[in-house]
Amino acid sequence: MAIREIVTFPDERLRQICAPVTEFDAALKELTDDMFETMYDDEGIGLAAPQIGIEKRIVVIDIPEEDGKQGKNKLVLINPKITAKEGEVASEEGCLSVPEYRAEIKRYEKITLECQDLNGQKQIYEADGLLAICMQHELDHLDGKLFIDYLSRLKRDRLLTKYRKLKKEQARAHE
Repeated sequence: MAIREIVTFPDERLRQICAPVTEFDAALKELTDDMFETMYDDEGIGLAAPQIGIEKRIVVIDIPEEDGKQGKNKLVLINPKITAKEGEVASEEGCLSVPEYRAEIKRYEKITLECQDLNGQKQIYEADGLLAICMQHELDHLDGKLFIDYLSRLKRDRLLTKYRKLKKEQARAHE
């Protein structure tokens, strides 16, 4: 297993629409293991493949237990799609690809999600609460969408200006 570098906003790779997974092999298992390790290293609860520069429809999620520990609720979602949705809920979200920024976003309260597991077998999940929110957030990544796309244009533009300035400062520091 290896910790991969997380692609951060405004990198254009985050805007790509990901291709379906067609091979369910040892390389896929290794990739999802790396994704979990990367997610845990950055204290996340979900990670989509494009966040590590892989344009494939792969998501890993691990919602912590009541005591905050992770590892018991690991989900690997291959080629996921939401097939039913209902209600609306607002929640504060953050993203490993948009570090140090959080915003209130409206999502569906309950969803049904179909996907494949690491063996290519069809899985169906009915989710609500934090799991439903996390699933929707991560699936957005597979279609080149970020949670900040739900913000007003003014807030998005301010954030973009801030991140571009930060990227320039980081680039100068590495010269």
